[in-house]
Amino acid sequence: MRSEPQGSSQLRERKLDPNRPNHVAVIMDGNGRWATERGLKRSDGHRQGVTNLREVVRAFAEQGVSYVTLYAFSTENWSRPDTEVQNLFGILTDYVSTEIDSLHGEGVRILHIGNKNDLPSRVRDAISLSEDMTSHNKLLTLSVAFNYGGKEEIINAVKQIIKEGVSIEDVNESTISERLYTSEIPNPDLIVRTAGEMRLSNFLIWQSAYSEYYSTNVLWPDFSPNDVNKAIEAYSFRRRKFGRLDH
Repeated sequence: MRSEPQGSSQLRERKLDPNRPNHVAVIMDGNGRWATERGLKRSDGHRQGVTNLREVVRAFAEQGVSYVTLYAFSTENWSRPDTEVQNLFGILTDYVSTEIDSLHGEGVRILHIGNKNDLPSRVRDAISLSEDMTSHNKLLTLSVAFNYGGKEEIINAVKQIIKEGVSIEDVNESTISERLYTSEIPNPDLIVRTAGEMRLSNFLIWQSAYSEYYSTNVLWPDFSPNDVNKAIEAYSFRRRKFGRLDH
C-alpha cells in the first residue's frame, strides 16, 4: 500500500499574487544541441534534460507556482528517427520509476495531457501509475504534455461537442475549454521557452491567448533554479491588461 504524500506537511495557504504566475508552462528546448556541443548522443541530452526536472519543479514550487506544465513530446515529434523516439519513451518510463516516489513524497500531483492512444503500453502504464499514485496531492500540479498537439486538441474538443449534440447557441469559450486536455487546470500565466527560440510549436495555442512569454538562450539541460528566478522576476514587471485599458 502506498503511503500518503509526505509533502502534505509543506502545504501552505496560497494567495494569488498578481506579480507572480500561478501557472507556468515550459517548452523544454535544446537537449539535442546540448549533447552535440559536448560530443554526446542526442539521447544523452534528453536524459540530462529529464534529470533536470526535479530541481526545476522544486524551484517553481518554492516561488509559489501552483501549476507547472512541461512540453515533453509533441505529435510532430513522431517524424524524428525511430531510435530517438524510442529512446524518449524509455527515458520517460525510467524517470517515472525512479522519481515518482520522490515527487509523491513532496506532494506533487502529476497529470498527463495529450493523446495516450498511440503510445506504447509501457508508457501508458507509467502515465497511469503516476496519475493514480499522486491524484490527491496538492502542493503543485505537474502536467506533462506527451504526444500533445494544440491543433489536434481543439479538433478533438469540437468533435466531442458535435458528438454530444450541443446546440449552436450553447457553444462558447467554456464549451470548448471544458473539453480540452487542460480542463482541470487554469490557463498558463507565463510560458517559458529555452534555447532562444521564439515560437509556440503547437503548444497550448488555445490556452495561451493571454499568456506572457519569456525566452532564454539557456539550453534546457542547463536551466537552473537561478533561471527559474529570472523568469519569475521578468514576469513580475509585466502589466497584464487582457485587452482592457490600463488605468
